[in-house]
Amino acid sequence: MSWVDIVGYAAAFAVLGSFCMTTIVPLRILAVVSNLLFGTYGVMAHLYPVFVLHSILLPINLSNGAGSLLGFIAKTASPTVWPLV
Repeated sequence: MSWVDIVGYAAAFAVLGSFCMTTIVPLRILAVVSNLLFGTYGVMAHLYPVFVLHSILLPINLSNGAGSLLGFIAKTASPTVWPLV
């Protein structure tokens, strides 16, 4: 098995893992990882449509992931309550 095959299988398993996610932040993180892996695979295997597709999807997933992460932080952050003296 070559390095190209290993990267391809890792990308495929990353996509499979993202379909198994039930919360959005880990899903977006795994989607970004799969975009990076598939982009690398596309270049290594000379599959340029795969590279182009995941090059387009990467900034979309980064943008949506950042928005989801900021929303998650805003939702879970509780305001600090100072005791009255």
